Amino acid sequence: MTVTVRYFAGARAAAGRSEESLPHPGCLDELVGALRDRHGPRLGAVLEVASFLVDGLPWHDRRAPVPSGATVDILPPFAGG
Repeated sequence: MTVTVRYFAGARAAAGRSEESLPHPGCLDELVGALRDRHGPRLGAVLEVASFLVDGLPWHDRRAPVPSGATVDILPPFAGG
């Protein structure tokens, strides 16, 4: 199975794409590690401060299993108000 990763704002710029599919990572920490390895330190820095949604729900426990086939949204901090 795979997961779909969607990048927004600064995450999109750092990854150089808006979306990609990856092999199922198990948990969010494993996905973050795979993304850092794949895209380098620029995206790694964004991932350190990003929020994550899994199938539209906030995902705070980075060790909880991510469902197979899920969509993971990476949301860096937004400026403005």
